Amino acid sequence: MPFPKEISRRTLVKSSIFGFLAVQLPNVSFARQMITTGPETFKREANEKYPAISDDLVAELVGASHFDYDLVRKIVNKRPELARATWDWGFGDFESALGAASHVARKDIATYLMMKGARANIFTFAMLGAYEVVKEMIEFFPGIQKTSGPHGISLLQHAENGLRNETGNKRNAQKLIDFLKKLGDADSPRYLSMEEEEKSKYLGDYMYGKGEKDGFTIQLNMRKLISLGKLGQFGGALYRLGENSFTYNGAPSVKISFEEEDGKILSLTIEEPDLVLKAVKVGG
Repeated sequence: MPFPKEISRRTLVKSSIFGFLAVQLPNVSFARQMITTGPETFKREANEKYPAISDDLVAELVGASHFDYDLVRKIVNKRPELARATWDWGFGDFESALGAASHVARKDIATYLMMKGARANIFTFAMLGAYEVVKEMIEFFPGIQKTSGPHGISLLQHAENGLRNETGNKRNAQKLIDFLKKLGDADSPRYLSMEEEEKSKYLGDYMYGKGEKDGFTIQLNMRKLISLGKLGQFGGALYRLGENSFTYNGAPSVKISFEEEDGKILSLTIEEPDLVLKAVKVGG
C-alpha cells in the first residue's frame, strides 16, 4: 500500500527528526507533532533496492527509536533484523536504532532492541550508567572515549543524559560521569560561539542546480544553532570552526563555508572528499 499523496515515510521522518534531535532528551509532545507515522501495513511490492530492506522503513525505525516505543515494537516484531538498522542523516552522520535510543536515554527502547539482536556499544553502556563496563573498555583501548556518537554527541553526554533520565543505577552513573570528566577528553570538541544577531545573516535558502529540490535551507534548530538541511527541511547542526567556516554535526571530512560581502552572505560551499558543491543564496 503506497503512502498517500506521494509523501514517503522517509521524507516525513527526515524533514522532522532533526527538529527533535535539537534537544538531547526526548520531548514527546514535540515529537508527536513533528513526525507522522506510516500506514497500518507496509508496502508489499518489492522496492528498488530489493533484496535490501527499503530506505523508507529503515529511516522510519531509526527516527521512531528516539521516542516511540510502540512503533518500534510494531516494526521490529515484524522484521527483527531491523533491530540492527542504521541510517545516514547526511554527510555520513550514521545512526543505528539503538544509537538513537541511547543518546536520548530511552532505556525501554534500547533494552527492547538489544533483546531483538541490536549490537550494543560503549555509548549504550554509558547511557545505562555501566561504570565498570565503560571503564574497562577505555582501559583496554585508551582514547576510545574521544569518539563521538551520532550527531556528534559525546560519550560524556550519553552518560549525563542517562543519569538525567534516571535510566540506570544512579550511583554508578554519577561515578561514570566523574570518571569521564576526569579524563578531560570524553566530551564534544569545543566549537566557537556565535551571537544571536550574527546567526541571522546565514538563514535562508541556497540553490545549487536547476531542479526544484536542488538546494539547502539554513535555519535555527530548537537549541538556536544554525542547521543545514535539504530545501525546506530540518538538518544537522553547523558548528563554527572559524570565520564563516563550519562543520556538519562534527563530521571530520566535511567543511561548510560561506562567502560574505559587505556583511551579506552570498553563497555556501560544501567541501567533502571527491566533491565541492557551491549553492547561491536566494531571496535576500
